Amino acid sequence: MPTPEQPGQFPYTRGIYPEMYRSRLWTMRQYAGFGSAEESNRRYRYLLSQGITGLSVAFDLPTQMGMDSDHPLAAGEVGRVGVAICSLADMERLFEGIRLEQVSTSMTINSTASILLALYVLAARRQGADTRKLNGTIQNDILKEYVARGTYIYPPRPAMRIITDIFAWAGVNVPDWNTISISGYHIREAGSTCAQEVAFTLVNAIAYIEAAVAAGLAVDTFAPRLSFFFNVHNNFLEEVAKFRAARRLYAHIMRDRFGATNPRSLTLRFHAQTAGSTLTAQQPDVNLVRVSMQAMAAVLGGAQSLHTNSRDEALSLPSEESARLALRTQQIIAYETGVAKVTDPLGGSHAIEEMTDRIEREAREYIQRIDAMGGTLKAIEAGFIQSEIQNAAYDYQRGIESGKTVVVGVNRFRSQETASIPAFRLDPAAESRQVDRLRELRSSRSASMVADRLAELESVARSSGNLMPPILNCAEAFATVGEISDTLRKVFGEYREQASTL
Repeated sequence: MPTPEQPGQFPYTRGIYPEMYRSRLWTMRQYAGFGSAEESNRRYRYLLSQGITGLSVAFDLPTQMGMDSDHPLAAGEVGRVGVAICSLADMERLFEGIRLEQVSTSMTINSTASILLALYVLAARRQGADTRKLNGTIQNDILKEYVARGTYIYPPRPAMRIITDIFAWAGVNVPDWNTISISGYHIREAGSTCAQEVAFTLVNAIAYIEAAVAAGLAVDTFAPRLSFFFNVHNNFLEEVAKFRAARRLYAHIMRDRFGATNPRSLTLRFHAQTAGSTLTAQQPDVNLVRVSMQAMAAVLGGAQSLHTNSRDEALSLPSEESARLALRTQQIIAYETGVAKVTDPLGGSHAIEEMTDRIEREAREYIQRIDAMGGTLKAIEAGFIQSEIQNAAYDYQRGIESGKTVVVGVNRFRSQETASIPAFRLDPAAESRQVDRLRELRSSRSASMVADRLAELESVARSSGNLMPPILNCAEAFATVGEISDTLRKVFGEYREQASTL
């Protein structure tokens, strides 16, 4: 008989560490950000006081799309689905009183990830921190934006250049920083199946690794800092199996396809977030139960970091009380249930093992199909991945509408009672204050210095040099996110989605 797989050993099906949570719990994050930097800072301080062990920053759509708060298209969106960050001054306000050297910070940012990382590093430097000790993650996963989420700016190929430049720069300057969080979360939120989430996430990872190797980076110099971000949906056992299958498949890809030898290059480290798309406006307190089950699946599946959604997120941004309850869910799992005392508690279950094998097999078949098409970029440009997700989403919605897929409180077990949870409200004057502050910044900085440094950035963008040093120089001179992004737009252009050719 073959030797059974062990936790902490290749191919890491049972977990990436021998002891897993017996030696160290997962990082408990709560994704937050809204309105102004000051408002978000108050929420971070509150969450830290309640026991979170890592920050997780949400940025508003203008920031994600490389637009300043006074851009015409930003009207009505400033601070709405995240915090508005236009400059180094905003980033410093966001983390005022929080020592960045002492916390792990995850930033959900993609097209403008290079700029926000630069602002974070500069803010830490101005606190007096040793920036080589900074610990955290930028999502920086642009490929899934083209297939599932939509906050892209540049065409795929220059966008991939920015990512590999970040890999190279961060490996030297912020060596403990996770330079990418390759995301299946948004793929699943867009409607994919479990196996598609694994497959499309890993083909994106393959594309990033190939691009970095083509840029001259040795795989073991950057692969240890790659990380992943997965959804936790409702099918409890399948979700546990999904994480096991993803780890095993990734380990084989890294060893057999890329020749990685560093054990850390072979281990799939991932953050998980409970599924926002499963939350319902009807009977919102029931969302507490959904989130609890999903969080338990993430823990039993071996997550390194976890965010639990709040009960009111189908109605509004989460209130402090709801965010606290979501955090308490993780703390109860960690400290009261006993599951953290056992490595891979469901390993050996016939159902889990069969599902793990099935998900791995189905995901591998997708990877082979995409390889045959010429790789991820070709599959995206042809609309293949987008089409597969759309078809799966359609099938899932048909199941809900027919009643075959039960959603408690929506198509079965309805209640006539209305939601009693008060909705969180943003300050309606926050947008105008942010715009006023931005205009004051522009009038007080050295306009000539900003112009010179933006010109330097444009010159490097037109060459093959690394973009991170000139981006840092621009940010240090208080150039804005929009100005830096517009400079790169001049060189790289903007992406326009193409109709599927399939």
